[in-house]
Amino acid sequence: MIRIKSENEIQKMRVAGRIVAETFEVLAELIKPGVTTKELDSIAREFILKNKATCSFYDYNGYPASICTSVNSQVVHGIPNGKVVLKDGDILSVDIGACYEGYHGDAARTFAVGVVSPEAQKLIDVTKQSFFEGLTQVMPGNRIGDVGHSIQSYVESNGFSVVRALIGHGVGAELHEAPEVPNFGSPGRGVRLVSGMTIAIEPMVNMGTYHVNTLSDGWTVVTADGKLSAHYENSVVVTGNGPEILTKC
Repeated sequence: MIRIKSENEIQKMRVAGRIVAETFEVLAELIKPGVTTKELDSIAREFILKNKATCSFYDYNGYPASICTSVNSQVVHGIPNGKVVLKDGDILSVDIGACYEGYHGDAARTFAVGVVSPEAQKLIDVTKQSFFEGLTQVMPGNRIGDVGHSIQSYVESNGFSVVRALIGHGVGAELHEAPEVPNFGSPGRGVRLVSGMTIAIEPMVNMGTYHVNTLSDGWTVVTADGKLSAHYENSVVVTGNGPEILTKC
C-alpha cells in the first residue's frame, strides 16, 4: 500500500534529508586517495548520531555498517572495510540513510577520487543528470513509467546502461515502501503519481552491460563484466508545485 504523507510527516523527512545531505558534505571533503571506506563509515555514523538521528542502514536486514561504499565496478551495497584504501582514479558510490523521529531520508552520490579518466567522469555526470531527467516527470497525474523512461532514454543516448535488477522505491516511515520505482520502462505505464507521495529515485548506471552479480558477502552487487558503475539518488516528495528534493541542502 502506498502511504501518502501528511505535512507533519514530510517535515520530519525534510529534517532526515537535510542530515543526509550534510553528511555528504562532510564526506566530500575527506574522499581522497589514502582514505579507507571504514573511516568514511565511522565519520558518517558519528555525524548522523550527533544530529539526533539514527543510521537507517545499520543492521537493516543484517547489514553490518552505517553507510554503503561501492568502489569502481561495485554497483551498490559495498560494505565499508578498513582494508579498502581509495586510490587515485577510483570512483566511489556512497549511499546514506538517516532516520529522524521515525522517518527516513535516503540518497546516494558517486565521487571521483583524485583524478579520474574522462570516461569515468562522463559516467558520473550522466548518472547524476539522469536523475534530474527523471525528476522532470515527477508531477501529479504522471506515472512511474514516465520517470523510468526518461532516465533510461537519457542514459542509453549517452552509451551507458541502466541496471534492471535494482530499482528505486517509496520511502518514509519505512526505508523501503511502495511503490517500486524502476529506472527504466514505458511512458504512461505504472502507478500514477499523486501529491504527498514520497519516493527515492536512484539511477544505477553501468559503463557496460546492465547485468549484475552479488558477491559471496551477500550484499555487494557488482557489474557482470567488471566495468565501472555509478549511482545517484535523492528522496523526493510529489507536490502540485513540482517535485521537492528532500535530501538536498
